[in-house]
Amino acid sequence: MLRTRRNTHPKYQSGTYAPRRVVIVRRRPASLTVVGGRCVAPTLSVMDESEFDPDILRYYSDDWDEDDRIRSGLHEIELVRTQEIIRRHLPGGHLRVLDVGGGGGVHAEWLLHDGHEVHLVDPVPRHVEEASQRLEDWPGFSCEIGEARNLSPSDDSVDAVLLLGPLYHLTDRADRLRAWQEALRVTKVGGLVFGVGISRFASLAGGLAKGLMFDEDYQALVNRTLIDGQHRNPSGRDFFTTAFCHLPVELQQEAEEAGWSVEALLGVEGFTNTMLHLEHDWVDDSKRAAIVDAARAIESEPSLLGLGPHIMVVGHRKA
Repeated sequence: MLRTRRNTHPKYQSGTYAPRRVVIVRRRPASLTVVGGRCVAPTLSVMDESEFDPDILRYYSDDWDEDDRIRSGLHEIELVRTQEIIRRHLPGGHLRVLDVGGGGGVHAEWLLHDGHEVHLVDPVPRHVEEASQRLEDWPGFSCEIGEARNLSPSDDSVDAVLLLGPLYHLTDRADRLRAWQEALRVTKVGGLVFGVGISRFASLAGGLAKGLMFDEDYQALVNRTLIDGQHRNPSGRDFFTTAFCHLPVELQQEAEEAGWSVEALLGVEGFTNTMLHLEHDWVDDSKRAAIVDAARAIESEPSLLGLGPHIMVVGHRKA
């Protein structure tokens, strides 16, 4: 059962984002699998909703539209740079890509356009329904409700795995290692993983840029995150949801401990998205290119990796 309503997230009301109609999905049973836009019975087990943090599920099931955010304004640099890094490392030819925590299909869409086959997995029923509606006409697309710690594909069956969201919503290290290991299991020898973490210092940098550090609730959130990486938002205000924020070296260490050979540890946006005056420059093609160039120029500089919001590990499965 679908209903639509206007997105009421505060950032959409500020004028920074262009409001649009969004699809809100009444949850179907967690055993749902969607292939080519059709709901079918699963052939392999998927997660039970009780296995995933209910606060995170609620956050993404209600008003927050992550796919819209990443396509809007200066936030789009995250999408542009993610595409750039992944395309740079993927080998040529038709590949089978597993997009874990793929949301409404924002990355699956461009990968399909690039000629790849994509299977999307996400724990939020709303996301899976949106992805199936958006991408149902692509013969190489399929999706299911599931999550990173218990993947349904068989061993050695995919060429690349995207972990662009799960690693910061699994707050226990053992769960993150399990996600890395599951990705390793389903990936062919020589295949790739792209794993993203949120920087330990993202809330601090963003809070200073946006004037939030003068707020007592936000200060408390940042202080906790700086101590142990655990981002909690007991106030329920617009300060993101439950997450773990990595030090750059921690992200690499987890990938290596799980068995991946790390090829690169990269900053995605650099510190560009904390410079709010660049919002107006982003719409100018020449200035946009200069902003992306700046992020690329410092992407592998160890002393600057933690300044940006997102860090990416690129790894491959050894023989």
